[in-house]
Amino acid sequence: MIVVIDYGMGNLRSVAKALAHVAPDREVVVSADAATIGAAERVVLPGQSAMPDCMQGLRASGLAGVVSEVVRERPFLGICLGLQVLFDASEEGPTACLGLLRGRVVRFRDQAMVTPAGVRLKVPHMGWNRVHQAQPHPLWAGIDDGERFYFAHSYYPVPDDPALTAAIVDYPAPFTCAIARANIFATQFHPEKSQRAGLKLLANFVSWNGRS
Repeated sequence: MIVVIDYGMGNLRSVAKALAHVAPDREVVVSADAATIGAAERVVLPGQSAMPDCMQGLRASGLAGVVSEVVRERPFLGICLGLQVLFDASEEGPTACLGLLRGRVVRFRDQAMVTPAGVRLKVPHMGWNRVHQAQPHPLWAGIDDGERFYFAHSYYPVPDDPALTAAIVDYPAPFTCAIARANIFATQFHPEKSQRAGLKLLANFVSWNGRS
C-alpha cells in the first residue's frame, strides 16, 4: 500500500492519481489516519501552501509524530513543502519545521533575481526548468540529466550537508531542488505535474527498495 498523507492541504488528489496511473497494481490511499500511514509500504508527503499552515496542519492533525516516524523506516517521497518541512526551519513565518534533516529553507532574494544577461526573474519560481542531477540515484533511472520539471515556489532548501543534494536547478543561481538520504527522496519540483519525466520518477519510487 502507498499512502499519500492528508494533513489538510496540498495537491493530494493529483499526486494520488499520478501514482495510481504508474502503479495500477498497487493500492494508493489518501489518508489522515495514523494507523493507516503507519502500515504503509511507502509514504508520500505532498504540500502546496505556506509553511506556517503546513506545520499547523501537521500538528493539529496529530500527524507530525507519525511523519517523523515513517520517514525513518520506509521509502519516503516528499514533494514541494513535503521536502521543506523535513529541515530545521523556514524563513516563511518564520516557522520551526520537523528538524529531521539539518538545514534551513530560505526565500529567493529579490536583489539576486537577475540573470547575467540582465533579465529580471519573477518570484515565485513558476513553470518548467531544467533539473541537473547531482548524484546517481534509483529515482533518476530512465530520466535524462537536464530533464525539465515543473516548479511552483518562493522558498527553497539549503542543506547543511552538501551530500544531501540529489539535484540542482538554476533560478538564476543554482540551488538544491532534490535531496536524497537513505530511504528519503524529496523534490522541490512537482513530479505529478511534470508529464513523462515526473511520471517516470514516481514509477521509480514505486519500485524503489529504499536504498541509494
